[in-house]
Amino acid sequence: MTDSACLASYEAYLQNVKKASANTLSSYLRDIRQLGDYLASHTNAGFAEADESVLSDYVSGLKAKGKSVATVSRAIASIKGFYSFLLDESIVESNPANVLIPDKTAQKLPQILTSKEVELLLSQPECVDAKGYRDRAMLELLYATGIRVSELIGLDIYDLNLSVGIITCHGRDHDRVIPLYNAAIKALGEYTEFVRPRMIAASEEKALFVNVSGERMSRQGFWKIIKSYQVKAGIEKDITPHTLRHSFAAHLLENGADLRSIQEMLGHADISSTQIYSQLVKKQLKDVYNKAHPRA
Repeated sequence: MTDSACLASYEAYLQNVKKASANTLSSYLRDIRQLGDYLASHTNAGFAEADESVLSDYVSGLKAKGKSVATVSRAIASIKGFYSFLLDESIVESNPANVLIPDKTAQKLPQILTSKEVELLLSQPECVDAKGYRDRAMLELLYATGIRVSELIGLDIYDLNLSVGIITCHGRDHDRVIPLYNAAIKALGEYTEFVRPRMIAASEEKALFVNVSGERMSRQGFWKIIKSYQVKAGIEKDITPHTLRHSFAAHLLENGADLRSIQEMLGHADISSTQIYSQLVKKQLKDVYNKAHPRA
């Protein structure tokens, strides 16, 4: 099988079987294409002919170019997944990627906002025009639920049930129902009742949040919005949509929520992904102790 055919089959597998997100798909395929470029320019081997030494040389070359440990580790994970697929499809007889071992990296704890910083950020949208009402509703919803930005902009108007105080979020693996606090319900109610009907470009528009053209908000559009409010609030931390997701989880844990409930609301497939917030809360407590205890 040619390299292009191998890549096309793997792409179809990731899309149709693994149900990979657009970002994951793009990342994996980029890593595999870069390996393919290396094989074409440095060896006489294609994907199916590359052996352990060829793959080891490729990874060594990434390190020699100064690629970060995280970048190299991601490339190794992509290559391992690709060759596991080729093995399952009997395109290769053995998995040459088994020899690749990523370097250990220190787990980087996510950055979160303090409760005061969250309140400051959420207070920035001024409800004097349609944009202000919309932005306040988006920020309140994001902090109320901890959903991903892709899930936020993917919400339809019918995913909102304000009378019950919940949203239905269509995640990567399954739908999940997440409750809303009162301030988020109020902000969403004002936006959906008085503002959104005037913003949508067509009456059949399903998107909950729309841009100034009346069409579904884009990831890039929301990114710019949250950055502008970071600057307006004078918050020095680098705030991304994921910062509010991390803050949502850490603040729930600080106030007594259990990990399993947080895992369900975040849509984590594995509890280990959620446990990082326990480490974060412990680190914060230690920092407070070291600053405040007279003998520390």
